[in-house]
Amino acid sequence: MLPARSLLLLILFLTAVVTWKSAGVQLSEADHARPLLAQSPEPNTATKVCEFSSPAASFSVPYVPQAQELSTDPHSPAWSHASSTWIEKDCTHQIGYGRLRTEVRGFWTDSDLYLLFICPYYELNLWLPPDNSKDRLKLWDRDVVEFFLGDNWTNIKVYREFEIAPTGDWVDLAIDLNRKDDYNAAAWNSGWQRQARIDDRNHIWYAAARVPLHSVSEKRVAAGTKWRANLYRIDGLGPDPQRRFLCWQPTCVVNRDPNHVPEHFGTLVFTQ
Repeated sequence: MLPARSLLLLILFLTAVVTWKSAGVQLSEADHARPLLAQSPEPNTATKVCEFSSPAASFSVPYVPQAQELSTDPHSPAWSHASSTWIEKDCTHQIGYGRLRTEVRGFWTDSDLYLLFICPYYELNLWLPPDNSKDRLKLWDRDVVEFFLGDNWTNIKVYREFEIAPTGDWVDLAIDLNRKDDYNAAAWNSGWQRQARIDDRNHIWYAAARVPLHSVSEKRVAAGTKWRANLYRIDGLGPDPQRRFLCWQPTCVVNRDPNHVPEHFGTLVFTQ
């Protein structure tokens, strides 16, 4: 028979082992139950904030002589003429989301700018039921791609905002940050076309846009024209601190909307 002291030590040891194993099993189950994306590094105060520096990102889109039929199929002949860039980093902290790496294709014709977003995803956060009949405000509170375009290099707070959700819901806005309460922003109508499609099997969603050039600029667009621009993707479930805000050109700001930072936009270049 074990002495009382040895028996007590044995009981304490066995209790510790059981507690450790139980904790391990619970942690493992929680990790498997949690979406993989949620295990990606999240912004925090210890993360180094990027510093904006010139030159900013630049996206050159080629000219196509004839109008093309808008399509969300990346294998469509129309997109074979396009150039590509990618969105894959957090707007502020330069965190990479490699498995969400979003390709953006673009080209232009005499009348329109065409863009295609190719968006891998883990799970979708949607406004349901969809309503494609009119602008849907607050679209940015769910999964969405956005692009901001402006031709004014002096009054940089004036530009256009376009958004498309996986369901095809959309909004186009005339932004003027010089005005604190611009209630006419949503009343503006660009006349653009857009499409969206969800590929459930491959966990990719697509958004395509055809934007009339005159809706952004009164000046004639020609080879060599440059617009101020940024491309975005918002992804994930839950409140904003748990979601992922990705920028093509990192805006490198804190304690403010990471998207509406026109002083840190990149450049869209129209080429021949």
